[in-house]
Amino acid sequence: MRVYNTLTRQQEEFKPADGNKVRMYTCGPTVYNYAHVGNFRAYVFEDVLRRYLKFCGYQVTQVMNLTDIDDKTIKGSMEAGVRLDDYTQKYKEAFFEDLKVLNIEPAEFYPAATDHIADMQILIERLFDKGLAYKSEDGSVYFNVAKFAGYGKLAHLDSTGLRAGARVAQDEYDKENVGDFALWKAWNEADGDVGWDSPWGKGRPGWHIECSAMSMKYLGESFDLHTGGVDNIFPHHENEAAQSEGSTGKPFVKYWMHCGYLVVDGRKMAKSSGNFYTVRDVLNRGYTGREIRYVLTASHYRQSLNFTFGALDGARAALQRLDEFRERLEEADKMERRAAGEECEWLSNARHGFVEAMDNDLNVPEALAALFDMVHEGNRLLDRSEGFDAAGAALHLMGEFDSVLGFINSKDEGQIGDDVKQLLTERMQARQVKNWAESDVIREKLAELGWEVKDTSDGQKLRKLTK
Repeated sequence: MRVYNTLTRQQEEFKPADGNKVRMYTCGPTVYNYAHVGNFRAYVFEDVLRRYLKFCGYQVTQVMNLTDIDDKTIKGSMEAGVRLDDYTQKYKEAFFEDLKVLNIEPAEFYPAATDHIADMQILIERLFDKGLAYKSEDGSVYFNVAKFAGYGKLAHLDSTGLRAGARVAQDEYDKENVGDFALWKAWNEADGDVGWDSPWGKGRPGWHIECSAMSMKYLGESFDLHTGGVDNIFPHHENEAAQSEGSTGKPFVKYWMHCGYLVVDGRKMAKSSGNFYTVRDVLNRGYTGREIRYVLTASHYRQSLNFTFGALDGARAALQRLDEFRERLEEADKMERRAAGEECEWLSNARHGFVEAMDNDLNVPEALAALFDMVHEGNRLLDRSEGFDAAGAALHLMGEFDSVLGFINSKDEGQIGDDVKQLLTERMQARQVKNWAESDVIREKLAELGWEVKDTSDGQKLRKLTK
C-alpha cells in the first residue's frame, strides 16, 4: 500500500511502526454548529482509509477529537446565553447522528478538549522547560516559532518569511499571519464564565495545543497517521507538529494525509451564497445518507470535489445498478446449479483491480471501475444463463468491497420515513385480503414519495427511485 505523504510531497510505502498495528489521529469537528457536507468529505475519506487498512489486515486505533473549546464555541455559547457545555452538547449529539447516517465507522476514542485541560497544561510546561514557550504581557502563553528549527516543514513555508516576535492570538489564520501562536489564552470578559486556573493565570487553551495533547495521550509521542483537510495543513497541523516535536524531541507523525476542498456548484460553500448544506439539509431534499456517501467517496480524496445535486442523482442511479445486480446474484445463488462458490476469473480480475487501485493512494475512482466492470461482466453472464455457480462468490466479494466503500449493500431501509413505513403496512394488509386494487393505489403513493416497492419471496422490498 502506498500513500501520498504531505510531509514529503510524494507517495511512500505505508509501513506502520508497530507491525500490523496502526495508530491514527483524525481532526474532528468544532462543535459550534451542525457539520456541513464539506466537513464530511474529510470524515468519509478518513473512514475509507480506516476501512481499507482493516481490509489489508491491520489493527487500527483511531482517535477523533471533539473541539468543544475554541474561539467559535465560546462566541456561540455567549451569543446563545447558555453554558459552554450545554451549547456544545447539542452539536456533539448531532455529529454522531450524522456519522450513523453516512455509515461512518466509530473511532476507538472521541476525546473532548474540555476533558483534557490538565494534559494541555502539562504539555505547555514542557515547552517552557525546552525554552520554546514564553508568557506575554497580558498573561497569555505563546510558542516561539523562531526557536524551533523545524517550523514550516509540513506546510513547506519559507523560513525567511517568518516574522520574529509577531504574535497571532486567533486560532485560525493564513500564511500571511505567520508568527508566534497562542498555547494558552489569558481570560478576558469576552470569555464569560469559560476559564481554568493555570500556573500562568486564569485562561483557556489555544486550539492547536488541544490536538497535540489528546493525540499523544491516546497514541503516544510518535504515531503512524494524521489526517484532515488541506485547510488544516496551515496553521493547525504545522503548529501541532511544532509544539509536539518541540516538547518531546521525537518525530510526531510519520504519514500526513489530507483531502482536497469541497465546493458546491463550483463555488466555495457559504451561507451568503445560498449553497451551504448540512447533511440534514440534503436529507430533507429527499436524498439518503448512502447517496451522499457515494458522492463524497467516488472522487479521489486529494482532488477538489464539486458537490452538486446532479451528482447525487447520478449516485442514486449507480447505487440502483448495484442493487439490481445484487438482487440478481441473490436469486441465482438460490438456484440448484450453484456450486461451493469459489472465485472464477472474472471475480479474481475484479478483486485484483480493486486492490491494486486502493493500494495506489486510495484511488477510489479506479476501484469503482473494477467494481462496475465486475457488474457488467456478471450481468452479461447471467443474461446468457451463465455465472450461476459464481453467484455466491460474487456476493461475498461485493461484501468485501462494501467493507471498504460502505455503500454497496443498501442501508436505505434505515432511513425510511414513518409515512412510508405506514403505507407499507397498509399495502401488506391489503394484499393479505387480496385487495389488489388498494395494493396498486398504495404502490402509486409510494412512487410519488420516491420509492419503488417489489414483492419477493422474502416480502416487500423498497428501492429509492432515480429522478
